[in-house]
Amino acid sequence: MIFGYSTNAFVKYSLLDSFDMIARLGFAGVEIMCDQPHLYPPEYDNAALTKVKASLEKNGLKPTNLNSFTLFAVGDTYLPSWIEPEAERRRIRVDHTLACLEVAAFIGCRNISVPPGGPLPENMTRKEALHLFHQGMDQVIPKAEELGVRLLIEPEPNLLMERTAEIKPFVSEIQTPAVGINFDIGHFYCAGEDPAAAFEELYPWVGHIHIEDIAPTREHNHLIAGLGAIDFPSVFTAMKRSGYQYDMSLELYPYTDRPEAAGKDSLAHLLPLLREAGLHD
Repeated sequence: MIFGYSTNAFVKYSLLDSFDMIARLGFAGVEIMCDQPHLYPPEYDNAALTKVKASLEKNGLKPTNLNSFTLFAVGDTYLPSWIEPEAERRRIRVDHTLACLEVAAFIGCRNISVPPGGPLPENMTRKEALHLFHQGMDQVIPKAEELGVRLLIEPEPNLLMERTAEIKPFVSEIQTPAVGINFDIGHFYCAGEDPAAAFEELYPWVGHIHIEDIAPTREHNHLIAGLGAIDFPSVFTAMKRSGYQYDMSLELYPYTDRPEAAGKDSLAHLLPLLREAGLHD
């Protein structure tokens, strides 16, 4: 398992500068934000992507995941979504996902993470939203299968899917290994679940993990590891027991003013726990 750090904590720096900083902290991997001000696909041609690959190689960083969740370039954290009433808005999300799949294949990243539908629109039933999400996924799954890049749905507090009982039926109904789950440990805690139990139940579909701490209030606010209430040893034990073989990325986007310090402190807290669980050398 490679432990990476997401560039969405480094939005005050360029993408390539963030690689340098993450490598200096001692991370072996990096999750890349596929949005402005980092790797927004329309702004990166093959020549620019070749420079990205060269920088990753120079820094000895493996791309653990492409974070294709936000769309600040044309919207915000959640919108345009898969489930908006307007077809042209849903098309933006589909096209962005297709472009991110192409980028992942080019730079050698085996998965991208996508939002779980989106915020439920007013006057839309859950059944209607799930139907639209299925329609959107049907438009991107063939490309994912063709390129060998997995689409990992990330449950999120207050969106269409935030709990095990909501994401499990959706992914289990899609009969392709190209679709899985980006398991954000803190998100399941925010949703009132035991992350370790949720991981064990969803393990067959988990292709990447986000890690951060969350306060005892379960408010959705990513914290430096060790400052919250998440029982990391129980989660790591569940990962080891399940035989988890993929990667994990630290996601600390609230710390844009001090991403290096936040990463350093989190790494110092988590590495001993990962080693004790047998998940890190």
